Parts: sequence; structure tokens; C-alpha cells
Amino acid sequence: MGWLMEFPTFCLLEFETSSGEQRTKMAQELDTICRDTGFLLLDDHGVPEHIIAAQWEVVARFFACPVTEKQKVAAPYAGYPYGWLGPNQEALAASKGEKTPPDLKESFNGGPLSIPENIADTRAYEFCYQPTLWPDIEGFKEAWCRYYKAMEDLAKRVMAALGEALGLARSYFDPFLSQPISALRALHYPSTAERAEVGQQRAGAHTDYGSLTILLPQSGRSGLQISHQGKWIDVPAPEGCFVINIGDLMEHWTSGRWVSTLHRVVAQPNQLSRKSLAFFHQPNWEAQITPINNNNGKTVVSGPYLMDKFKSTNL
Repeated sequence: MGWLMEFPTFCLLEFETSSGEQRTKMAQELDTICRDTGFLLLDDHGVPEHIIAAQWEVVARFFACPVTEKQKVAAPYAGYPYGWLGPNQEALAASKGEKTPPDLKESFNGGPLSIPENIADTRAYEFCYQPTLWPDIEGFKEAWCRYYKAMEDLAKRVMAALGEALGLARSYFDPFLSQPISALRALHYPSTAERAEVGQQRAGAHTDYGSLTILLPQSGRSGLQISHQGKWIDVPAPEGCFVINIGDLMEHWTSGRWVSTLHRVVAQPNQLSRKSLAFFHQPNWEAQITPINNNNGKTVVSGPYLMDKFKSTNL
């Protein structure tokens, strides 16, 4: 663990290949980061560059399409989780009870790559297992699915490291992650020429809902900020690093030991356009999440918990 541009970083492959005192020390440092900021830069992650590059390329082509083309894969009704979500349709600050103008962004969203048949709660199929609405862009679905699979694999590795950081077995989280209901979101924040409305941001202040988020911001484009010790702190976007942050479910899971940090994408005059890729990792729909080392903690069910959070932000 170190500090890159005054922000905590963690080298995943170094940790995975370490042993003895070094591994123990790195696990303790990871625990400290999750307690303090809940955000870190993930370096040395091993995700192939060609998978990342292909994803950026098809996402850029999609967002460059005319609105008429993007509307062909628009979410068909409010609350539908996948497809194109155009401007003025989401206000993330609403999840924290704050009423603001709509966020200055658009997104394309996709869900799990496979659909299990053994879930008793039919709401799973009505919500997170709805079809992803694929745009008619050559190579888009293939690049998207390869990137999604790479993020699933990376999330499992990060969760294993987090297990060790908690002093648990590396395999502790595995039973909860056999059929995760994670979602991948490509975001485009258009350039800003004028000052936004009062209270309006590119993404309003919010915490993420699930276990963890794997974010890949466009290199060199600023805007993401976290609230830390009463101040808004910029999150750097160096080439080749993911941003990992703890979500509300993980804060609950760890009995509040780790923090799901408030963050936003700030809107300022004359900003360049900005893109990012956000993988929202979420345990199995039916996973019962009971706070670790807390006999009196409330158990929540992963899928319904996520569904209720999601629906609070759609306008």
C-alpha cells in the first residue's frame, strides 16, 4: 500500500503473491484504508489492457451516436435497470433524501451475463435479470461481455483480499458470490459550458449500494470527489488504475467497521466531457447478509435491498 498523488493505493498482484509478515502487513493496511476512506486506487491488477481498450472503444462509439439511435435501446419504463438512461432521468442524491435537479449525465447499463433458474423470489427475474438492451454497434456486445467477465473475476479477487483484511478466511465470501447480481454501467458526462442549476452535479452526492464498486475513470479527467473529514477531496485518475470503493452493503456486513463514503462527480463551468466505467458488485439475490461479529445485527437480503435502493433514484 502506498500513496499516489496523496491517495491510498493497493497493489493487488503484489498482495496475492506475498506471504508471511508482508502479507499480514498489507492486509492490515487494506483494513485501515477501508476504515478511513473506503476508497482506494487499485494498481497491479492484472486485467488485460486489450479488454479495457476494446470496452472504451465501443462505449465511445455508443455515446457518439445520435439520440435517435440511443433511444432504440432506452430503458422502456422508469425503474427498468438496463439499456440507455438519457439526461435528466436520475438524481443520485435522492438516495440520501436530498432533492436536487437531475444529474448531468447519460449512461448505458447492463446486467448479469447468465440467468439462474433456481431463485424462488420472482422479483429477481423482474428486476436484475431483465434483458440487457444491446445497441446495434458492431462488436459492442462482445467487448462489453468480455469486460463484464473480467470485472466479475477481479471482484472475486478483491473480495478475497477483503476477507483477509477482516481477519477471515480468504474464501469467506465465496458462498455469497456463486450467482452475483452485479451490474456494469458506462457513464458519459457531457462537457459543461455554463454553470449548472443550484444543487446540480454531474452525479449528486451519494454512497454506492452494494458490496463494492470497481470504477475505471477516463484517465486524466477529474471530477470524482469523496467526502473525508468534512472536506471534498479529489480522486485522481492515473492511467491503468481502478478506483475501488466500499458500498452500503459492505458497511452493513462489517458492522460499520468499514465505511461507505459519500462521493459525487462535481459540475463546474467549462468542463471537458468525461467517461467512466462502473462495475457495481452485488452478492447473490438470495444472499442473507448478517453483520460479521455482531449477534444483534439485522440481516438483509441482497436482491430486495438493492432493488429498493435503485428505485429511489430514478425520476
